[in-house]
Amino acid sequence: MFRTFPWLAAFASVTLLLRFEAPISQADFKAGAAIVNITPPLGELVVGGFHPYPAEDVHDELHARCIVLEDGATKLAFVVCDNVGISRDVFDQAKSLIEKKFQIPMAHQLMAATHTHSATTARSTNMLVPEELSWYQRFLAQRIVDGIQMANQRLESAELGWGAVDEPSELFNRRWFVADEIDRRNPFGGVDRVRMNPPNVTLIRPAGPIDPQVSFVTVRSSKDQHPIAVLANYSLHYVGGVAGKSISADYFGVFAEELNQLMKIDSESKPFVAILSNGTSGDVNNINFLERGPKLEPYQKMRQVGQLIANRVHGAMQNVAYQKVLPLAARLSELTLKVRKPDAKLLEYCETVQKKPADEKPYHSLEKIYADRVMMQAKSPDEVKVPLQTFRIGSLGIAAIPFEVFTETGLEIKERSPFQPSFTMELANGSFGYLPPPRQHDLGGYETWLGTNKVERDASEKIVNQLMTMFGEMKE
Repeated sequence: MFRTFPWLAAFASVTLLLRFEAPISQADFKAGAAIVNITPPLGELVVGGFHPYPAEDVHDELHARCIVLEDGATKLAFVVCDNVGISRDVFDQAKSLIEKKFQIPMAHQLMAATHTHSATTARSTNMLVPEELSWYQRFLAQRIVDGIQMANQRLESAELGWGAVDEPSELFNRRWFVADEIDRRNPFGGVDRVRMNPPNVTLIRPAGPIDPQVSFVTVRSSKDQHPIAVLANYSLHYVGGVAGKSISADYFGVFAEELNQLMKIDSESKPFVAILSNGTSGDVNNINFLERGPKLEPYQKMRQVGQLIANRVHGAMQNVAYQKVLPLAARLSELTLKVRKPDAKLLEYCETVQKKPADEKPYHSLEKIYADRVMMQAKSPDEVKVPLQTFRIGSLGIAAIPFEVFTETGLEIKERSPFQPSFTMELANGSFGYLPPPRQHDLGGYETWLGTNKVERDASEKIVNQLMTMFGEMKE
């Protein structure tokens, strides 16, 4: 079957564990929310593909959407940004300023990217190596601080509830077993067992599952029940389909706009912030490989997906039971992982690829791009520290992982978590590439290639086990 849930022994690679203990307060639960614009100027590079291009138009603005929660003793902050992936040092700069200005501990702040492929980069050149922040990264960090300041000063007595609803129709595992060997070639001169985003070829079966669940948290005023915020989570990659060289928040932005309309929010009334975060979608997208439909007009598909998910969440919200007293808790852990390195044979092959004449037919269309990536990774540090987080909101659990996480890993976290329900945000607190489980490493494919995946083979198992330890501490 698609999932295996190995229970591993404790490991010694945890370098730091921050614990914040606070008694459960009976004071009024409070919440505030805000949204700030993070759209870059035209001319900045859009980096969703292998060949970045300068933005020439803005179809819809990019935002950082923020929520602050407080139970009288503990304060939590959540930020979701319209971006393909954001370096840890950008988030850490914002978190440090927020901790100093508003006394919200860095361990209590979760910041994530949506993974829209129509935005300016906020990642480092080498994800594993911190570097001086670009002007846009500094701008983004400051805008996040602005958003939390606004949400914090809007705190009011509130009540919170949560729920979930299934919507499988938009989800398709993008890794397939395919028949023809030529369709499974990799950039390193070899042949994989599976292919990511296969063309019109002979398909055998998908290599992994989907997670149809749309999880959500909804917050409203306890005084007049006006909505304050909704934070939803869906395990689907970006949808795409933009026109020309345009900036767009993809279906995440459509969701926010549609939910505002469904809830009949008056823009002149009190602020309401709708947020859709990315779940564990590293191997799942919106392409039905078995029944490919007609080509759609630009933005049509992302509108369909965003509107559908908003409608599903809005319908499920009608059955939510709200609570006024909720214990809040957070854990932050830094996990040390080994960085994957090329062996001598692979280095030699990549050097040969780099020297190929431009007019020589390649073995694989991306071989020169990956030859450069392999050389860069060979010079990277031998280890990298990655931040992991868990949050408790009443009996709800949230996990945060700074990778593009496979859906089977997200399903394992949901099943093993002592908090029910639970969900996971990917690309949270950093961006360290893809995180295939060991079983998927055996199959190969784009997400497992050296340069796409950067950390040790067993990283996903170590991460899940550490998250369970952190969840367990909050349950005690």
